[in-house]
Amino acid sequence: MKIELQHVSRKLADTNKKFSTGAIVNRGSLEFALSVAIKSKDWQEQVSYVIRALLCDHVFEDGNKRTAAAYLISVLEEFKYRYDLFKIDRMVLKIAKNNISDVKKIRRMIQNAAAKNF
Repeated sequence: MKIELQHVSRKLADTNKKFSTGAIVNRGSLEFALSVAIKSKDWQEQVSYVIRALLCDHVFEDGNKRTAAAYLISVLEEFKYRYDLFKIDRMVLKIAKNNISDVKKIRRMIQNAAAKNF
């Protein structure tokens, strides 16, 4: 499974508008995350790069944590994964608070918050 990354930037901005203005203040980080993620065939690794950009590099002016959580939930639902909202909330807060930038660690955290088969 692979995410269609061409539309992720717009999807993230639209999602962020639900919480804030949708104003991208760190476009370079988002573009880098997408350019690296597109090389991977692993959707969890792809999402990890995007989550990292949102939470560590603060892509948007405001609402990065809420945008990261909403984006992850939308991807999990798209791929028919069950998820624990409490675990997603804790994961997002932990990544942001501790500035966790290791994509492999973020990927493991996503796996911990999700289970296959909706």
